Parts: sequence; structure tokens; C-alpha cells
Amino acid sequence: MSYLLVTLVFIQSLVLCLWLTPLSIRLARIRGIVDRPGERKIHTESVPLLGGAAIFVSVTLVIVFDLFVYILAERHFLLPAGLDRYLPLLSNLSSQLTLLMAGGFAIHLLGLADDLFKNRMTFRFKLPVQAVIAIFIAAAGFRTHFMPGHILDIVITVLWITGMTNSYNLLDNMDGLSAGVTVISAAILLTVALLQGQVFYALMLAALAGAALGFLRYNFHPARVFMGDSGSLFIGYLFGVLTVQGSYVLPGAASHLPVVLPLLVLSIPLYDTFSVMFIRWRQGRPLFIGDKCHFSHRLVELGMSQRGAVIFIYLVCFVVGITATLLPHLSFAGSLVVLFQTFTIYLLITILISTGCKKELDKACE
Repeated sequence: MSYLLVTLVFIQSLVLCLWLTPLSIRLARIRGIVDRPGERKIHTESVPLLGGAAIFVSVTLVIVFDLFVYILAERHFLLPAGLDRYLPLLSNLSSQLTLLMAGGFAIHLLGLADDLFKNRMTFRFKLPVQAVIAIFIAAAGFRTHFMPGHILDIVITVLWITGMTNSYNLLDNMDGLSAGVTVISAAILLTVALLQGQVFYALMLAALAGAALGFLRYNFHPARVFMGDSGSLFIGYLFGVLTVQGSYVLPGAASHLPVVLPLLVLSIPLYDTFSVMFIRWRQGRPLFIGDKCHFSHRLVELGMSQRGAVIFIYLVCFVVGITATLLPHLSFAGSLVVLFQTFTIYLLITILISTGCKKELDKACE
């Protein structure tokens, strides 16, 4: 029954986003909400920026609609056999769902304001707002539970949610990249959630995966629409919040190393963020000013096409993520092997890029 529910939510979100995204494209063009070409950008034509609204509305409407239908069916004794066992879970999670989506709405509005007023919004304003939202979410109960003390749990949670929110924002730098990585990461995480019986977690991820896949239909190169900050910030926030709620250590597990599973599944945006920040720091440039030094841009400098670079990153995301799903079932030594393998993959990629096109990369980042 849980597999059927997840499939239904995924299809609903997919179809809704396939319908809403063209509407967002038309609205963005009418209102002039577009991302124009520039020195630090790789697109050559103005592209509508309201795709994030289609993603946010799709996820929100599907979750709210299904919740309403579920409650209505329960009140009229129309629930199919097997669904009634989720009633206690629903009553316990309804308030948490409200808080989660309230935080998501605030993050979405912050990103939408950034899309509308690009020249007025700076990281000095956005970062504190994101931190406040993350603190609110952590204080409401969405936090890790493996640190020695609630304060440390809250600190780690705030850093994780804020970091993931901004990492996905930075990852949205090439056609289809952020949306495709979202589909892959969400699919892997919801598989883990289903195998461990975390139905609520899986349903939220299914809604996100469906919306991202529907949006990807219009965002893959050459993109007809961008998700903008309103979409990338919301996706990063949702991943950040949902992953701290997930449980990855099975009863009787050999170690607590499986808690790093989300870190591996979501390692692509983290690698992109840390690597581009390191390049900017090394070159003495502002850390929060956009450029063409991202993971995808460096692959293009190696000679890949935009599509080729994006597909390559998809494959890295899938390989690292699917391997990470083994962590809950491995011994301590086996878990260390998985971690070492992941580190080696990114080390090889870094060596390949840094030695393959150093001169071209330095020129592109200027």
C-alpha cells in the first residue's frame, strides 16, 4: 500500500508540474521576469525565471490535496482496507507538516524576491533570513538526534539546512542540472525511506521528485525556463529538513556511520559549493559573487558539451547515491570502504579537472 501511495503522489506532482510550468513561462514573459544574458552567464538569450513557482505550487498542492482527500475519506468511512493504519501517523505529523511547509513558503518567497529584485538582494540579507527559518524549524522538532545534547543537535541542523539551501542555489548554474540531480537524489532517498517504513518521508520526496521531473521537461538544454532562486532555495530547504528527519541506522547496526547517508546522496551540490568557494578564495575574489567556476562549467572547459557535462554529473550523483544506500546494511569496515570510494571518486574528478584544463579554467573564471 505504501508503494502505491508513493507512486500516486509522484504521478500527481509530475502531471501538475508539466501543466503549471508552461503557465509560469507565459506569466514570466508577460511580467518581464527573466534572466538576461551577462558576462558571468552562459545562456545567450533571456530565459523566464518563474519555474520555481511551478515546482513549489506542485509540491504544496499535491500534499495539501491528498491530505484533504485522506481526511475526508476517513470521516465518511471511505478509506480502502490498509490505509486506516496510517491514521495515527497522520495525526502526529499534521502539525509538523504545517510547520515544514510554512518554512518552505518563507524560503520560496525569499527566493522569489531575489528573482524579482536581483540588484537589491545580497547574501548579507538572505543568509540571516535563511538561518532564522532554519532555527525556527529546528526548534519545532525537525532536527538530528545523534549529537550529545539538544543544543548541538540544533546547531548541526541549522548548519545543515542553511548549507543545503545555499548549495542547491549554487548548483542551479546550467540547464537541467539542479532539476535532474533533484530527481535522482529524491528517488534514492525515498527508496531508502520506503525500505525502512518511513512513509511520510517517502511521500514528501515523491512529490518533490515528480515536480522536479515535470519541470526538467522544460529545463533541459536548451532550457525554456529557469527555476530561479525561488525554486533552488526551496528544493535545498526541503532536502535539508527531510533528511534530518530520516532514520538511517537500523536496529542492531554495526555502527552509526549510516547517518552520513544523506551527505553522500546530496554530495553533488556540496562538492560544487566547496570547490567553487575554494577557487574563489584561492584567486582572492569575493566568495558570494557569481562566476563560471562551477563543477559543470569546468567540465565544459574540459571539452564536454553542456548536455554532456550535465549527464556526467547525473551519473556521478547516481553512482555515489546508490552506493550510499548500502550503508545501513554494512559492517563498520564496509561503511568505511563506501566512504573511501566516494572520496576517491571526487578526488579523481578534481585531479582530472585541475590538470586537464588549468589555463583555460583560470581564464574562464576571470
